[in-house]
Amino acid sequence: MAAPSSVTERERKYEIVAGSGVPRLIGVAGVETQDAPVEQVLDASYYDTRTFRLAKSGITLRRRVGGHDAGWHLKLPVSADERQELQLPLGGDTQKVPGRLRRLVRAYTLGEKLVPIAHLRTDRFAHRLAGADGRTIATLTDDHVTGEAGGETARLDEWRELELELEPETEPGRLDEFDRALADAGASASPWPSKLRRLIGDRVPGPPRKRKKPTAGAIVLASLREHHAQLRRADVGVRLDVEDSVHQMRVATRKLRSALRTFGSIVDKDATAPLTAELKWLGQQLAPARDTEVTEARLGERLDGVPPELVFGPLRQFLTRYFSREAEEGRTRAMAALTGKRYLSLLRTLDAVLEEPPLTAKARKPAKSGLRKPVRKAAEKLRRAEAETRGLEGEELEKALHDVRKKAKRARYAADTVKPVYGKKLRKWRKNVKAAQSTLGEHQDTVVGRDVLHHLTVAGHGEGQNTFTFGMLYAQDAAAAEKLRERFAGEWRRLRKGDRPGWLR
Repeated sequence: MAAPSSVTERERKYEIVAGSGVPRLIGVAGVETQDAPVEQVLDASYYDTRTFRLAKSGITLRRRVGGHDAGWHLKLPVSADERQELQLPLGGDTQKVPGRLRRLVRAYTLGEKLVPIAHLRTDRFAHRLAGADGRTIATLTDDHVTGEAGGETARLDEWRELELELEPETEPGRLDEFDRALADAGASASPWPSKLRRLIGDRVPGPPRKRKKPTAGAIVLASLREHHAQLRRADVGVRLDVEDSVHQMRVATRKLRSALRTFGSIVDKDATAPLTAELKWLGQQLAPARDTEVTEARLGERLDGVPPELVFGPLRQFLTRYFSREAEEGRTRAMAALTGKRYLSLLRTLDAVLEEPPLTAKARKPAKSGLRKPVRKAAEKLRRAEAETRGLEGEELEKALHDVRKKAKRARYAADTVKPVYGKKLRKWRKNVKAAQSTLGEHQDTVVGRDVLHHLTVAGHGEGQNTFTFGMLYAQDAAAAEKLRERFAGEWRRLRKGDRPGWLR
């Protein structure tokens, strides 16, 4: 089956008093004409697991007949007003979700079967809103909805709502202009994000309530849930081969692992040790694909700065072939991991940890006192790692600096976790940690870059390439590494002497 097509939706929904007319929006947000309504009858069946795993994450999956975009629709939340909609045409088994869509939401369903959960019939009256040039700015629809949901007890409902959807090319800020005009006309913002959520209502629990004075456990769990959500969003992107999605998934994996290790005194580290190990495995499976992206981009930029007379032979064609092979191997490895049973088991374990977290007694402490020690320990590990670089040279120094970088990253992640509690007090310290980490990241790029250049020189020589340029870039990387080490030394002094809370000294 062909890959789904993708569109971006920007819309808001409104309640409207029964019997009232559709508001006129001429003169609002550049609208010059409001067309007479065009009626459409839309018939949609909605799918989810029996425990509403998709709905809990704000995802909608439906099969709709009628309208200009009849077909299978998978809607993924991007922001409060924006959703990414993936579409497949009608066809095949009308009662079975296409495999392409099932696989895309695997990180959410965790392998549970997708079944019909609701049916909606909408009698829609659509008004096209156009500007002076005749181009469509938005569409205002007057929807008369009849819904039926199954389950232990059937649920029937009828309602009317307005929906204002911008065209993809329309500036998002115009939504606020339409919002004010519709409010002035008597419409009120709908409390429901979608028609489906309105129908199934309290069958889907809302997010946990935030306490005025949160505990240490609540802060850590909120951070873990955020990274979990990022991981699942990136999972969809990787499956769709979206640019930068492997990087985003790797970052989410790293942040989850870091949080579980740094705050192991709050979310019991012994109970989560198997999950931490599996997150490390996942990061390793994603690493080749991401490393190839970074290395290819960096080497391309380096070559752009080389005078043409110093680039001999069809060097760029050679690099294109080389990195194409590497990218394909990396993607194959990543996709093998994402489609395997081990990854599914990891997701289930992570879900279980977040559903019933193994909290320790320290998790009940007030956040302000309970989170200090883990952050302080992360900072101390960073200091020790830097101290261990003293007197080292060559490869030993490079490895030690790479360890400092990893410790700096973990310290920064710790600061991000406790931001709701110590955001302002840790801002300067976090900034200094990030600066040092970034410099060491550039340093590590030169280390990896030299290794790749050495490999390219050997491979290129075997194919009869003139590899002079690779040797020149290798020498430049070695010189750059020395300068970066000097820069790091200055940044470390600023970090050591910079502002921070007294309890972090």
